[in-house]
Amino acid sequence: MNAKKIAAFAVGPIGGAVLGFVTLPIITWFYSAEDIGRISMLQVTSSFCILLFSLGLDQAYVRDYHESVHRPALLKTAVLPGLLLITMTLALFLIVPGFISETLFSVDSVLISALVALCFLSGFVSRFLSLVLRMQERGLAFSMSQVLPKLIFLSAVGIYALFSFGFDLIHLIMAQTLSILAVTLIYGWNTRREWLSARKQRIDIEQLKAMLRFGAPLIMGGVAFWGLTAMDRIFLRNLSTFEELGIYSVASSFAAAAVILQSIFSTVWVPTVYKWAAEGINTDKIDQVTEYVLIAVVALFSLAGLCSWLVVYLLPSTYANVQYILVACMAYPLLYTLSEATGVGLGIARKSTYAMMASIIAVAVNFFGNYLLIPTFGAAGAAIATALAFWVFFFVRTELANRVWRRRPRVKLYGMTLICLAASVLFVLSGKEHSFTFIFLWLAILCVPLLSVFSGTGRQKISIKNFFNKKSMERSK
Repeated sequence: MNAKKIAAFAVGPIGGAVLGFVTLPIITWFYSAEDIGRISMLQVTSSFCILLFSLGLDQAYVRDYHESVHRPALLKTAVLPGLLLITMTLALFLIVPGFISETLFSVDSVLISALVALCFLSGFVSRFLSLVLRMQERGLAFSMSQVLPKLIFLSAVGIYALFSFGFDLIHLIMAQTLSILAVTLIYGWNTRREWLSARKQRIDIEQLKAMLRFGAPLIMGGVAFWGLTAMDRIFLRNLSTFEELGIYSVASSFAAAAVILQSIFSTVWVPTVYKWAAEGINTDKIDQVTEYVLIAVVALFSLAGLCSWLVVYLLPSTYANVQYILVACMAYPLLYTLSEATGVGLGIARKSTYAMMASIIAVAVNFFGNYLLIPTFGAAGAAIATALAFWVFFFVRTELANRVWRRRPRVKLYGMTLICLAASVLFVLSGKEHSFTFIFLWLAILCVPLLSVFSGTGRQKISIKNFFNKKSMERSK
């Protein structure tokens, strides 16, 4: 994959983040925190349904795509079992009117239940159609999966605001469902050759069994990581209020800006480092990249703390606490990104079971953290628990990679990230009372990566060009 294609795939997370910054402040002015919390539950449940009903066949499709000579048949084999299962399950739930809406939102509504079912079904189909574009390396079309839903959703809310109607939960869910359904139809058009050809193919039962054997174990790892990222919202739904869930969802959405770093780094890093390993590149190069990622993570933590007060001018007064929760919410994308660099040895050594172990341990920490903290602290407790869980995820993943691949110094990694974690937790608990103290604290933390950059003379600098220039990599051996 060359730089141009990577740039096309990067359009999605960048465009999605930009539209998220535009959309979020707008809807907070027109919808209650409770309704925003309910929409958050819809998104969390939708991602779980896609993960569960895919049966791991989405991963098997990606794995077998380049080796398959009958790709339309492979697509049908991957899609049909889960599609039948999710359709039957949703039909069963809809037999009881209002069951879905009551379970998710504590609102008895047949219409909302039907819209949610359509949302889940469309999201499932979109998942597989997007993989077709991904495997064909149609990066720009693939990126639309992250841009178009937010753009259509924003347009729908804009129409509501323009004509002064629709400021209730039903219309909010209508906008969400419309955005996902529209994207599914666009995907369907872009991949029409593949799925039209797939309709005529027969399913190879032996191939399906082989795909299930490969994909089914991955479901456990996927569910574990889903629990790590979604457990905070589930506990807020059951142990706190929809208002607290809404406040937390808004803070998480602002923190998702750091997902840009995570998405782009993961897209570039994993294939590049595997290529380095195959070609015998000096492992010091990997350590050097890790050093730069650590600098970026520490800098972004401190900059988020220094600038978090700006959200007050974008949101209604109901969301005043978002500015203090925001920094802790950034632990997920930032520490996950760092773990991609420090834990890459698990992939090189082909120890995928160890990677799943890191997720399971972190899920356990997240479970007990949310259970203990949310009843007392609400959204703040969820932010603290999730931040702690992701630090544990980063720590375990790094230690396991250190054990199965090669040893490397880790005191600086753990020391700097623990300082950022401690500062973000304290900021959640006492940022309102000691705002000026935290300004100096974040400035002091920011000095560390700045000093690292300016004192890094003598080190070979890494540029994007180095990632793709084979001669450059050969010189580093």
